Amino acid sequence: QVQLVESGGGSVQAGGSLRLSCKYTSSPYSMAWFRQAPGKEREGVAAIASLGLKTYADFVKNRFTISRDNAANSLYLEMNSLKLEDTAMYYCAAESVYNPGYSPLQTRRYYNWGQGTQVSVSS
Repeated sequence: QVQLVESGGGSVQAGGSLRLSCKYTSSPYSMAWFRQAPGKEREGVAAIASLGLKTYADFVKNRFTISRDNAANSLYLEMNSLKLEDTAMYYCAAESVYNPGYSPLQTRRYYNWGQGTQVSVSS
């Protein structure tokens, strides 16, 4: 069972940057960042496979960068040019059991989830 702990969230003005981190206890297959705003469904933000292939949601392309460091058991999300609509709870997810029947940005691909870290963007 992979355990995940996110950090790095906070409050920032629009146009600013934040870097989220997720520490995991053992290296899974794919990993991803999801987010959930109040009253909305959880949505995939970015994913990275064990060999490094990255997938991004259209709404974060060219603004967010996902990376992982298996030696440090860490997943990162660099967020630039933040917008008001990026405000949400951000969750780290791990594919601890190989589950290729779902796309990298679908919640059902992932078995393990962190508790989340809040990102708030203000004008």
